[in-house]
Amino acid sequence: MNEIKKDINSESYDVIAIGELLIDFMSCGSSAQNNPLFEASPGGAPGNVLAMLAKLGRKTAFIGKVGDDMFGHMLIDTLRSVGIAADNVLVDSSARTTLAFVHNTPDGDREFSFFRNPGADTLLRSQDLNLGQIKACRILHFGTLSLTHQPSRDATIAAVTAAKDAGALISFDPNYRPLLWSSPDEAKRQFALGMSVCDVLKIAVDELQFFTGEEDSERGIELLRREYPQIKLILLTKGADGSEGFWGKLHVSQPAFLSDNTIDTTGAGDTFLGCCLAFVLELGLDAPSPEPLREMLNFASAAAYLVTTKKGALLSMPEKAEIDGLLQLTGH
Repeated sequence: MNEIKKDINSESYDVIAIGELLIDFMSCGSSAQNNPLFEASPGGAPGNVLAMLAKLGRKTAFIGKVGDDMFGHMLIDTLRSVGIAADNVLVDSSARTTLAFVHNTPDGDREFSFFRNPGADTLLRSQDLNLGQIKACRILHFGTLSLTHQPSRDATIAAVTAAKDAGALISFDPNYRPLLWSSPDEAKRQFALGMSVCDVLKIAVDELQFFTGEEDSERGIELLRREYPQIKLILLTKGADGSEGFWGKLHVSQPAFLSDNTIDTTGAGDTFLGCCLAFVLELGLDAPSPEPLREMLNFASAAAYLVTTKKGALLSMPEKAEIDGLLQLTGH
């Protein structure tokens, strides 16, 4: 195995994520008075990715900002409770923690209503960063929600630049939320920024279509690989249609684990990516071969299914034994 090599010290981490921490308010039916009920679930895509990695025994840390309110302190406590270092999650009294109300539609999709104008996560500044910690990580992960506004955009770019210059791998997930952008064109510009610096890209099929304008995913992937040749691993998630991995010249497809037990798809893609990054930490990215890629997608798909059988994401990540048990049960 070509495992990623970096100097290890007490401050080093396998994966550091930078970005948004928020509360997902998950729909939980109605009260006796027929009022809608919501469950406050700790979330935010970068934190969800770290939570899965922590379940797999990886050392992780989060960089971000929350409000000086009950939800912000709840999020910091939650990170620590699942084994994610939160020393560099700052508290800002000038804005509230971002809230996202999630509504599950009859077709199984989700609709979001965000309370983020501004959210404390958008106020992270470049001078807030612990660059020493960032330079010691093996993988830095980020998405586009920290690129929607300043100053968090500049802070994210500074973190990515520092990690990349120090030899870390960069992981990127566009995680497109249209309501948070001033325009689709601005979102595409930030997509392009992320893709221009990353080594690992996780992208959903609808995001691929949005960014490339190609309805055919094969042509869309071809466009990405031609425009951003430095991306070594592309992970394409397609919901109930499974996933695909593109590593060097390899292309492997994996069907989804489907069951009537699915109740909430929030965090499925983050769970999938967390598992894949755990494989990348073991394998590196320099010697592609089909069997490890197939094993990666299979394991990640099983984990993604398991998280959909519970409400929420960050506190619902499966144990490795659960994933292995599902693979054994289904003969994968």
